[in-house]
Amino acid sequence: MHYYTDVLKKYADFSGRARRQEYWMFFLFNLAALIIVAILDNVIGTYPVLYLIYAVAVFLPGLAVGVRRLHDTGKSGWWMLISFVPLIGGIWLIVLMATEGQAQPNEYGPNPKALQA
Repeated sequence: MHYYTDVLKKYADFSGRARRQEYWMFFLFNLAALIIVAILDNVIGTYPVLYLIYAVAVFLPGLAVGVRRLHDTGKSGWWMLISFVPLIGGIWLIVLMATEGQAQPNEYGPNPKALQA
């Protein structure tokens, strides 16, 4: 759970690097929360109001952790735009997000995996 809250604490921090675990755990918790909010929204009959409020609230932290994840692989945050290329772009972005980060420090900062070890 702390991965989710840590990303929210860095709400719009696009600098630095994020480990694979930080990115994917945020993705998992966020997906679960979106599903729960959608179900709750349907039950109380306000769909899609609460769902949209939550989605908009976590859009910027999700984008920021994605950019930091790309920084860990040595790529610029602009690589997020590759997802707009139909079919291939989304697949390539998943591959980039799943790729292990650079072990040595890069232009975006020190290796976050080494800092937590």
